[in-house]
Amino acid sequence: MKYYIIAGERSGDLHGANLVKAIHTEDAKAEIRAWGGDAMQEAGAELALHYRELGIMGFWEVFKSIFRLQKLFKFCKADIRAFQPDALILIDFGGFNMRMARFGKEAGIPVHYYIAPKVWAWNQKRAFKIKRWVDYCYTILPFETAFFKRFDYEVNYVGNPLLDAIRDFTPNDNFLSTNQLEAQRPIIAILPGSRAQEVKYMLSLMMAIQPKFSQYQFVIAGVDNLNADTYLPAEAAGIKVIFNATYDILHVAEAALVTSGTATLETALFEVPQVICYKTSFVSYAIARRLIKVQYIGLVNLILDKMLVEELIQDQLSVNNMERALNAILPEGERNISLKTGYKELKSILGNKKASQQTARLIYQSLQ
Repeated sequence: MKYYIIAGERSGDLHGANLVKAIHTEDAKAEIRAWGGDAMQEAGAELALHYRELGIMGFWEVFKSIFRLQKLFKFCKADIRAFQPDALILIDFGGFNMRMARFGKEAGIPVHYYIAPKVWAWNQKRAFKIKRWVDYCYTILPFETAFFKRFDYEVNYVGNPLLDAIRDFTPNDNFLSTNQLEAQRPIIAILPGSRAQEVKYMLSLMMAIQPKFSQYQFVIAGVDNLNADTYLPAEAAGIKVIFNATYDILHVAEAALVTSGTATLETALFEVPQVICYKTSFVSYAIARRLIKVQYIGLVNLILDKMLVEELIQDQLSVNNMERALNAILPEGERNISLKTGYKELKSILGNKKASQQTARLIYQSLQ
């Protein structure tokens, strides 16, 4: 069978790579072409385009890039037609992939959506479009099943693929020494995001807290898909940037400052106390405030349906607020134990399904 997969960012590339491997175990003759990244390519997919070409976020930023996006839509449609897949598999990245879902449906290609768009967060009526254009939907958050039932649409909860990735993770025993980190000095991790616009807004703000915690080592989880100049402020401040080692950093961290997104859930699954941070352009934030329908932005809080992890958003993201919130979650802080207890509840809710394998099996079975 022939499979065409579209993932538009780093986390999608990670989950796409695991899905590619799982598809090959179900279908030994699988031909897979993808929009993704290095991980998907290494897993065996033929890369049509790298996700760095798609790395746009924020309402205003998307508007400014509309002509480039139109060219990408056109190229993607032509590439799919040329490949003639038996299945079109879309991974997250709702703004782009919902357009491709409609195209796939109208072209008569079975459309599979793995990691459904977060339509529960804003403009919830988009669920009707998913119902119309997506033949098979695989969700990774437990509450999504009940949400889609409100629209008379059955989805498959396959578990969370982060559990697969963390389950497969083997810590580097020499991580501290290899990266010249002090073994006796505790680490605070900074996870500023994986897209240029995120890091632009977040990095300097998150680093500004360092002088308040001189007894700790601050370590930034860098990603190599961004220009190296992105992290120059960290080098100037003497803060270590370690690339492509987020799980090793979390494995040794005592606490973390994390940009809202997938990384907040990864940090929780490593049971690292964290503060969720987020800031974007004034225009994008103003639009988001009008549209977003959920009470929280952190995945941990959304899954638990309560404010377990503190969220510092936009104007609330100040050095004083970060200092207060971080002190509260460190080992002697008043919220340290409750956070870790909440993380155990989170793991229980997520369950222990193997998301990648289950999704691959369901996709392959649908094609028989």
